[in-house]
Amino acid sequence: MRTLPALAAALLALPAVVVAQGAGLPLMNSGVSSGVMVAADVGFPDDQLGGGTAYGASANVGFGILGLGAQVVRHAWEGEGVDGTTSIGGTASVRLFGGPLVPFRVHAQVGYAGWDIQIDDIAGISQTRGTASIGFAATIPVPAFAIKPWLAPRIQRTETGGNSFTEYGVSGGIDIGFLNGMSIRGAYDRTWIDRDGFTATPGILSVGLGWGL
Repeated sequence: MRTLPALAAALLALPAVVVAQGAGLPLMNSGVSSGVMVAADVGFPDDQLGGGTAYGASANVGFGILGLGAQVVRHAWEGEGVDGTTSIGGTASVRLFGGPLVPFRVHAQVGYAGWDIQIDDIAGISQTRGTASIGFAATIPVPAFAIKPWLAPRIQRTETGGNSFTEYGVSGGIDIGFLNGMSIRGAYDRTWIDRDGFTATPGILSVGLGWGL
């Protein structure tokens, strides 16, 4: 069994980001969807986040300049004694600048997610995370598909074990959208953490597929 100090250290090192706000995947803020978009992503958190693999499913819907999203993520940890973590979260976005005929867009997004962590026989610890980010996205049209790079700095508030921490992060990626509504996407996320003397800069890489309905 892990000791209580080891548990405390593990909890400090669990900044799982929100994406669609799910633990183990990057925060996605690439823009408001045109209609309904569903997606599946696979995330690869680094060792500072416990390693392993995260699997997520998400759905987003756009209403003009407004968008709503929801996601569920399962993070399968590496090592013994740590159960997998399932997180559920959601986002709300608004387009501040740009539109269908403008190749550059700016979005504001807020998100919230929650999950529980179980280590060995120690009682599970609940974590919640709220985020606020600004996303910058562009569209580069080429024959048969479009390349959509994006970047989104953020501030986030994490509640864990009765403590609250304010942290900063940034995510970015590239979506490749095809005429049939399918898209291929990749993203990377990094968080800067300083919790009572504990510092870390964990990262997450992800790849996924999306479908416009």
